[in-house]
Formats: sequence, structure tokens, C-alpha cells
Amino acid sequence: MYFEEFVVGQRFEIPPFSITKEQILGFARDYDPLPIHIDEDYAKTTRFGGLIASGVMTFMLAWTSFIKNGDPFGAELVAGASNHMEWQKPSYAGDRLHGTVSVRQLKRRNPYNGLVEFEVVIYKDDEQVASGGGEVVVKARGA
Repeated sequence: MYFEEFVVGQRFEIPPFSITKEQILGFARDYDPLPIHIDEDYAKTTRFGGLIASGVMTFMLAWTSFIKNGDPFGAELVAGASNHMEWQKPSYAGDRLHGTVSVRQLKRRNPYNGLVEFEVVIYKDDEQVASGGGEVVVKARGA
């Protein structure tokens, strides 16, 4: 979609996706090697009672599900501009998550593109587990 096609309040679904133990361990070993993500014995002694997924991995899995299942940005996406993430609840192996991406604000930058500010909310069933969002640069029509 081109910048002009986005509307504030527009909402897109993030189709369901699952988290596996292998994903938790693999991602954590490479990018977030905290004991809560890679050491099962340690994780059992914490208030979480077991391994939890890295929050960044949870967001990336949600974003992957969103992009692979109807990416509205498509070829008109120029680049990411900013992002932020917050975690309300942990995610575990076996969790099935889903979510939404909502357009929060539109800012025309120049004749060639604009910023689409979006919000991401991730749920396990009806319980919110993470939220965040960011801005992406999107081509304008006729650019």
C-alpha cells in the first residue's frame, strides 16, 4: 500500500503463531543469552517456573506472521524508522499467540514518502502479553 492508502485507525490482524522450545533456545543462544531463556534448571527456580521466550523474539515472530500473511506495506515499504517494545506477560514454549497492527498516525515527509506510525498488540487468547510499535517510511503515489 502507498502512504496515501493508509488511514488512522486502520487495523490489521496478526494471524496466530506458536512458540517452540527450540525457537526459544536457538534465538536466546544467538541473540539474548540470559539464563531465563537458555538454562532450564535456573528458569524453574524463578517466578516464571520455566524457560520464557525473549521478548524481542516474541515480537519478531509476530512481525513475521504479519508480513507473511498479507503484508500491507509490500514493495512500498522504504525502511523502518523507529520502534519500541513492552512486555506485560511472559511467553512460553507451546504458547499460541495472535495480535493486531493498528495505524496510529500518518506524517507526510516529502513528495516521495511519509511515515506510518503503527501500534502492535500481541495476545495469548484474550490476554495481552506484549505491545509496542514504531514508524516505517512508505512510498507515496507518483513518487
